[in-house]
Amino acid sequence: MLSFKTHYDVVVVGGGHNGLVSAAYLAQAGLSVLLLERQAQVGGAAISARVFDGLDARLSRYSYLVSMLPQKIVVDLGLRFEARRRRVAAFTPLVRNGQHKALLISNESSQAAADSFRDVTGSDAEYRAYARYYELVGQFAQRVWPTLLEPLQTREQMRRRFADALRAWEMFVELPLGVTIEQMLRDDAVRGAVFTDAKIGILTHAHDESLRQNRTYIYHVVGQGTGEWRVPTGGMGALTTEIARVAQAVGARIMTEASVSRVLPGIPAEVEFVIGDHVYRVGTDYVLVNAAPAVLAHLIPDAVPVQPDEGSVFKINMLLERLPRLKAADYRSDDAFTGTFHVNETYTQMQVTYESASAGRIPDVLAGEIYCHTLTDPSILAPHLAGAGYQTLTLFGVDLPYSLFARGDNQSLRGQVLERYLYGINQYLDEPIESCLARDSLGNLCIEAKTPLDIEHELNMPRGHIFHTDLSWPFDDERAGLWGVETDYPNIFMCGSGALRGGCVSGIAGHNAAMKVLEAVRQR
Repeated sequence: MLSFKTHYDVVVVGGGHNGLVSAAYLAQAGLSVLLLERQAQVGGAAISARVFDGLDARLSRYSYLVSMLPQKIVVDLGLRFEARRRRVAAFTPLVRNGQHKALLISNESSQAAADSFRDVTGSDAEYRAYARYYELVGQFAQRVWPTLLEPLQTREQMRRRFADALRAWEMFVELPLGVTIEQMLRDDAVRGAVFTDAKIGILTHAHDESLRQNRTYIYHVVGQGTGEWRVPTGGMGALTTEIARVAQAVGARIMTEASVSRVLPGIPAEVEFVIGDHVYRVGTDYVLVNAAPAVLAHLIPDAVPVQPDEGSVFKINMLLERLPRLKAADYRSDDAFTGTFHVNETYTQMQVTYESASAGRIPDVLAGEIYCHTLTDPSILAPHLAGAGYQTLTLFGVDLPYSLFARGDNQSLRGQVLERYLYGINQYLDEPIESCLARDSLGNLCIEAKTPLDIEHELNMPRGHIFHTDLSWPFDDERAGLWGVETDYPNIFMCGSGALRGGCVSGIAGHNAAMKVLEAVRQR
């Protein structure tokens, strides 16, 4: 049997990136910390994996890009981590008047973007409107971003930060996002390229009165005050491995294959967990939970069950021997795939996919977006694969909610959706993507797909919700002055995406939970 102390200052349940951030901060502050992770490796959804047999390609398997990780966390913890800029932000292939064209948005050249807009829309007006729209996004991001590592503000306190930018406040907080998009932008593809950030991980539409689309959108455009998404050097697993290294270096104890079975409230609290055939129990002053609120409710005896929100996602991971040629002949493949490659994500198409999914049907034409890690960072490939021109592609599919798969045969539906996605991608290619896929050592094509049920099973994310719950506003009247991590129990805190202002690969919830504990220790 393993030996443990009978008591720790802090026990962290779950070794995703947020739990690791909490452990690192608290151990750095001199507290005794035990982190328990049920999987064989830490990282949660932010991991890298060799997915295809016999091929040394370390794919970011579930989460792909980084925008929301504050530089303060990197500096505070002394992380050796870099995220690289993509020279292209986004690429939307489309057919206009029978011709294959594309909308390219460059991170390096506003002129290249303006030229692309003119080619697609026929004038310069839409690019000017697009630029004005993102000026307002920038105004919003620059005012909200600095507050995310501070105690919560009230809605009115946050609104006051917008005294000179009320238009930005109104368009993202008070009006359904679709109202602003339709007022400011005219082109269907441009509208779609903007709105897609509001649909990540949830089933929603542009005029949803709940404003779930607005809340989701905010977390995808405020990162670093710019909203730019970057490629994690070495893969997503490089980030979580580095945080784990730092946490252990400052004294945190990390145990993998340790499945927490119960959290017993009290002062001190107790955490029961299983490793192999043995059951262990330790006492602790504070419990931090890097899992969904519904999972925490299940771990606490007699707790009121929490009904989880529904996730909506489909993931495809691929390894290619080469990138496919495009039908849009004016663009090279590396132009297209360096940025986010939007598949059937015009504004109108996404409304159709939403309506189909809401009616309980898998959409005939599927919407999603593709990312290529290796064009920006080839280090995740073994040198012989990189030298031979191999590339990774990952697809994030939208408007495919958990309920569509829960009602049927998950395996059969997974195959059906994968087939439809390949068909949809091939509409814009000059050769089928299947002809470019590598084969593993067993002769199988290097492609895998994950449904919301798969994500629920593999990552313990109820109903396949990648953010654990629907994302919150970055302010809260009832919890103003608090950190947004509190629960009904005075010494049990959320430190994952289920905390207020959680979501995305950010470490923000982990930081804020650590600050809550340190605040409580000082007060005690």
